[in-house]
Amino acid sequence: MGFFPDFPIVTPRLILRPFTRGDVDAVFDYRGRRDVAFYLFDGPLSRDEVATAVQQRVVQIGWNEPEDKIVLGAELRETGTLIGELSLIWRSEEARQAEVGWIFHPEYQGRGYATEAAGAMFDLAFRDASIHRIFARCDARNGSSWRLMERLGMRREAHFREHAIFKGGWDEEFIYAVLRREWRDGV
Repeated sequence: MGFFPDFPIVTPRLILRPFTRGDVDAVFDYRGRRDVAFYLFDGPLSRDEVATAVQQRVVQIGWNEPEDKIVLGAELRETGTLIGELSLIWRSEEARQAEVGWIFHPEYQGRGYATEAAGAMFDLAFRDASIHRIFARCDARNGSSWRLMERLGMRREAHFREHAIFKGGWDEEFIYAVLRREWRDGV
């Protein structure tokens, strides 16, 4: 199942679009921060690491096979400012499952942008890609992320306690999910 959606995706306040090489400075502005990297697998990224990551994201705009990613920048419609990114990873062809993720600049958190952007990604996955189930995961301490999942109508399916070593300590992780029929019913 190949899936290559049309971009951009326009919401009331945002434009979700593929990355370009010109996004390096904007991405470095949030991915270079220690507070942003705290819950991510990697640490704060250098500008060169961001440039490499952006170069990879430029082509992550569709799916040919499981584990392929769609990674989009979230840009404010009003100003054109890139404020974050979202990923949609195709995890299973047979079970029609995808994983969603997001990273937003702290200066733009708490304004509903992540909820708006993630909702658009859910619409893309469920309506256009015929995904059956979307799941997301986060560090149990990351209240901003799991509260966003709950605002999106996702339910907590798992709480893994001390299941892995993460940045030198035991990790606790929440898994949330929503089914296509639940999303449609909830809209």
